Amino acid sequence: MFQTFPKYMRLGFGILRHPWLRIHAMPGQSVLDCLVELRGYICLTSISTRVNEQGILMATIIIPLPEYGFDPSEAAIPWRLLTENRFEVVFATPNGRVAAADSVMVSGTGLGLLKPLLRARRDARHAYQQMIDSAEFNAPISYEKITTSRLDGLLLPGGHDKAIRPYLESSLLQSVVVDCFKQQKIVAAICHGVVLVARSINAETGLSVLADYNTTALLKSQELTAYTLTRLWLGDYYLTYPEITVEGEVTEALARPQQFICGPLPLFKDQQHKLAAGFVVRDRHYLSARWPGDIYTFSHAFIEMIRQEPFDSKI
Repeated sequence: MFQTFPKYMRLGFGILRHPWLRIHAMPGQSVLDCLVELRGYICLTSISTRVNEQGILMATIIIPLPEYGFDPSEAAIPWRLLTENRFEVVFATPNGRVAAADSVMVSGTGLGLLKPLLRARRDARHAYQQMIDSAEFNAPISYEKITTSRLDGLLLPGGHDKAIRPYLESSLLQSVVVDCFKQQKIVAAICHGVVLVARSINAETGLSVLADYNTTALLKSQELTAYTLTRLWLGDYYLTYPEITVEGEVTEALARPQQFICGPLPLFKDQQHKLAAGFVVRDRHYLSARWPGDIYTFSHAFIEMIRQEPFDSKI
């Protein structure tokens, strides 16, 4: 039976509030076509959210992943916070097959005495286990099935294992990023995920979509420190592209080097209820962060952006 949800609801195109507006939709189903009643007039419309069993319309967030090698913290912590806040999360992989995180970051194998420092922390590993057991993680769509008009936010995790190169180099994902920037969709990228954004070229300008945006990403100092500390036994594992650092490539995509913002020294990791150690850069509809130590600050900022997205900017 259809349920009616009065007064206000979170739609795919923003927060819509109106005292005479009601949505008629089936709980548990995609609200791709639903009845909207305004001042007694009913029409059929199309929006990008879902109705949960509590009768709440949920925004849709797409999280693309490589088949293997993504950072568990940078995917699982945002997933947990998004689902706790009743957002619908859809994962996407190159061919619609279930992804797997970088096993070194999950298990700590090969990190030696640096395991406590470099391995994904306990809360992230717990969230990762919850995520890989979830229905949505085990039913990803393929990159080619991502429809920009049907998403409310795009979240791009990172990872440094060389297996993530196809993810960073995907022309399909780069096209999605370009479309999101053209449509002013909310895009959030962390660590190596910023490289994917930087490589997304607007065909109309011939420039990266980041050309006139402020951003951060994994710092050169962070990348080279991890490499130096582990190169004797892990080789260049921490250098996804040995010829250039993340900071170097992202900076090259910007109109001015000053648009790359390093933030404070990343000495400590933030926590769920202690965000002071985290750092993000927000520029309009775009959000960026540096490393897993910023992940809670990054996730909360992304959720706030989705909630605050103004209706007027979408119509």
